[in-house]
This record gives sequence, C-alpha cells and structure tokens, in this order.
Amino acid sequence: MNYLRLVLRTHRHPSAILLVAQLLGMLLYPFVENTDLGRIAFNLFGVAILGITTAMVRRTPGLAWISACIAAPAIVMLVLQLAFGMAQLVAWTSFLEAVFYFYAAGSLTAYMLEDHRVTTDELFAAGATFTLLAWGFTHLFILVQALEPGSYAAAVNTADPRTWTELMYLSFALLSSTGIGDVIPLTTKARALASLEMFVGLMYLALVVSRLVGMTLQARR
Repeated sequence: MNYLRLVLRTHRHPSAILLVAQLLGMLLYPFVENTDLGRIAFNLFGVAILGITTAMVRRTPGLAWISACIAAPAIVMLVLQLAFGMAQLVAWTSFLEAVFYFYAAGSLTAYMLEDHRVTTDELFAAGATFTLLAWGFTHLFILVQALEPGSYAAAVNTADPRTWTELMYLSFALLSSTGIGDVIPLTTKARALASLEMFVGLMYLALVVSRLVGMTLQARR
C-alpha cells in the first residue's frame, strides 16, 4: 500500500523526478569523472535524463515530438562515443543537448505560466527548469571549449580542458548570480556566453519565480 501511494505521488509530480535525477547526477559525477567506467556510466545517465525530460515535456504545452527529434540524434552520438570513442562528436552532441535542455526549459516555463493556479508540481518544475537551464549552458560551455580550446581557465590545472563538473559549477554560479568562482571565461565568445547566462538567470528569477511566489501568497490570503 505504501509503495502504491509512492507511485501515485510520483505520477502527480513528474517534475520532482526530473529535478531529483538532475541533482543526483550533479552530485555523483565528481566521484566518477576521472575513470573511464565512470564517464561511460554518466553518459548512460545522460541518456536516461534525456528520456525523462522528453516524457516530462508531454505534460507541458511543448511538443514531445520536437524533443524526441532533438534527443534521438544526441543519444545516437552518445552511443557512438561510448562504443567507438569518437571524441570528435563531443561538440555536436553538446550542441544538441543544449538545444534539447533549452527547449525543455521553455516548455516547463510555459507549463508554469499557463494558468493562475500554483500546484505542487509547478513548484518542483521551477527547480527543474533552473537545473535544465544550468545543464543547457554547461553543454554550450563544453561546445565553446571544444571549438576553441583554452576558452576557460581555473586555479588548478589551468592548461587542461575544464571538466564537466567545473563548467557545471560555473554555470550554476552565473545563472544564480552568486559569483564566478575560480573558473573564468577567457575568450570573447566564452565571456559573451557567460554574460547571456547571467541575463537569463536574472530574468528567470524576476519573471517566473517571482510570479509563482506572488500567486502562492495570493492564494494563501
């Protein structure tokens, strides 16, 4: 009976599943990113995230078939990288994943703004949308680094390419406007992208999150 209740709650709050999966990936990846097996596992986890997000889009005003059309080639490229070590596909895969996450974030935003009633799932969607935006910009950072090596520097191992964890940290810092840390964009393209993410983060908090908070307070009154 308890298991059935848990399944029903999960069905009512799919945004929570997406949010928890993304946060788990973000927390677990630093422990495995330095091993080949860990990177393979994380790529497989990325495929799972794409699948969860595509299913989530079906509950929003977004079109699931568009998400599937973007996710399908990204998954194929991830599989080719896993099977044959085709590092030259990193840039293309990162581009497609960025487009996919931004489309999903836009769909979730439309879902949150389509009415004047705030549900529990919409509150989870606010967090999931924020992480989708952060993941999307992280993949754009990876794309920029693949096309123009040396675009990002850090206090440790400045000559090496930045890892996924380092660029994710930069993405969350910029999107939340809490600083930049020790990972620094060096080239003009990298800095332009960083500036764009800061703008998106401010607009998301000002227009979407503040609206949800306002409607929640109004409903309680």
